[in-house]
Amino acid sequence: MKRTREEVDATLQIAKLNAAELLPAVHCLGFGPGASGAAAGDFCLLELEPTLCQQLEDGHSLVIRGDKDEQAVLCSKDKTYDLKIADTSNMLLFIPGCKTPDQLKKEDSHCNIIHTEIFGFSNNYWELRRCRPKLKKLKKLLMENPYEGPDSQKEKDSNSSKYTTEDLLDQIQASEEEIMTQLQVLNACEIGGYWRILEFDYEMKLLNHVTQLVDSESWSFSKVPLNTCLQELGPLEPEEMIEHCLKCYGKKYVDEGEVYFELDADKICRATAQMLLQNAVKFNLAEFQEVWQQSVPEGMITSLDQLKGLALVDRHSRPEIISLLKVDDLPEDNQERFNSLFSLREKWTEEDIAPYIQDLCGEKQTIGALLTKYSRSSMQNGVKVYNSRRPIS
Repeated sequence: MKRTREEVDATLQIAKLNAAELLPAVHCLGFGPGASGAAAGDFCLLELEPTLCQQLEDGHSLVIRGDKDEQAVLCSKDKTYDLKIADTSNMLLFIPGCKTPDQLKKEDSHCNIIHTEIFGFSNNYWELRRCRPKLKKLKKLLMENPYEGPDSQKEKDSNSSKYTTEDLLDQIQASEEEIMTQLQVLNACEIGGYWRILEFDYEMKLLNHVTQLVDSESWSFSKVPLNTCLQELGPLEPEEMIEHCLKCYGKKYVDEGEVYFELDADKICRATAQMLLQNAVKFNLAEFQEVWQQSVPEGMITSLDQLKGLALVDRHSRPEIISLLKVDDLPEDNQERFNSLFSLREKWTEEDIAPYIQDLCGEKQTIGALLTKYSRSSMQNGVKVYNSRRPIS
């Protein structure tokens, strides 16, 4: 049954509403044959910020990623968002072709009745919140089968785990741009169409070949010629591996038509320190610094500042000691990260803990804000230190 104007006016009178204060057009809502049997879960509403909405309108895709045991995230080409269900006390109706008050005001409508069919309804909607990409799994997958060189027995085993770009996009909860950036951070490279992380000893073997060649040729670390490196070291290792090593530890540039690399002393010193520390639980700091300086190429200067997020110095022990603690080995979740750090050391200075929580900072979030939320501060010998807000088992 369709309502008449008289029935509408009678309803307004019962509701004690003045028709003169309302728009003349009236929407009479009714469930159609299909919607009458629809359940609230048959439809999903997704609230998008303007930039994401524009991307969809421009023909780009948004992808929902996550395994069954993971919290789903939505990814654009370059950002990751948590998907949260937001309940609403008002029932949300889906009405195709529904006109808004602003649209009706522009139309010349004279007390017309608009009979509108409800297509469906919902009691909640999906809300997006920008989040850090969940990239911990990326390294875990690639470390299942690190690349040890072309002659490794593993490379002859066809059952070894290998992942293409599509495989990673399917399994990692991050946008494509964030995944590709992290692959660079991990010094990963594509070998035969699969992304691989070099086994650390093999990576150091390649780096040692390069630095020894630089030394024997008396080149400047700021001007290492690519072609000569490939010619000299090609018989020892695949040329693509030599070039990959140069990309990992240097910056590529062209001078007079020739390709050169400017080697990064901090990266080389840091990798050398990791090589020395990975086989020792603890290392006398003074002895380590001496061995470390002797181990890096001549002309490079070592500094503890190069080891932020890689190694931790205990200034309170006698003698002072240093040990390996890599930030990428720590949990990805904020609370779990702080629990892990406070189980390793009860009290931290901001200088010591900062490299291990810097990556947890979201947009417009500071290290100070994280420390305020997850730790308690106090003064110790005139220095502010931070300890856990909760007991650590």
